[in-house]
Amino acid sequence: MRKVSASKASDQLRPEYDLSQLGGGVRGKYYRRASAGTNIVLIEPDLAKVFPDSAAVNRALRVLADAVIAVDASRRRRGVK
Repeated sequence: MRKVSASKASDQLRPEYDLSQLGGGVRGKYYRRASAGTNIVLIEPDLAKVFPDSAAVNRALRVLADAVIAVDASRRRRGVK
């Protein structure tokens, strides 16, 4: 199927549409609002089977974070870097 160039394409808008009233669009107008608090991370398919939803991933990461904090605190008490 051949593409019709923009110059050859007929205008199919109805006459009652006044394009001058539309004004200019703003690119990325809602980008900050949509991305606020969003952090998308892609995981491998085999991990997706183990962690079926974001709540499962968050629980696992919290357990891991708690373990790292506990090990770090233990090292500080012993004076190990």
